Amino acid sequence: MKEIERVRKHLAAKYPDLKIIELEEDTSMAPLAAQALGLETGQIAKSILFKTKNDEYLMVVSAGDVRLDSKAIKDTVGQRVRMANPEEVLQVTGFSIGGVCPFALPGSLAVYLDESLLRYDLVYTAAGTANTALPITYQQLMEITGGKACRFSS
Repeated sequence: MKEIERVRKHLAAKYPDLKIIELEEDTSMAPLAAQALGLETGQIAKSILFKTKNDEYLMVVSAGDVRLDSKAIKDTVGQRVRMANPEEVLQVTGFSIGGVCPFALPGSLAVYLDESLLRYDLVYTAAGTANTALPITYQQLMEITGGKACRFSS
């Protein structure tokens, strides 16, 4: 199933009112997405996959204008982490880097939602491809991902 269709199907079951925006422009990085949508970079929710020393994965979703503190992540998950490589991202999430959606994932994955997203009424996540965006509230994102609130941004 095409990635965007997987996201649409997931939304139809839980949040039929949420609509994916498809753009001509490349939105694979937060500044590009913000420019294409006419938003602040912080309104773009970036989804980053991390791998622990024990070969476990977790996703952190944060505002597009913040840096993540790997020590804060380590303190929460109990071990050091590194960013997953592109092959790992595709294998674990079913999405390519630049289009990673924090839900509609093929398997179970711990998702952490950084409080940096709370600055905005709406944030925009990727919806499966590098030219899609999904406007969503923090609360909806929390519900649809089963995420845990965190403060990993510095």
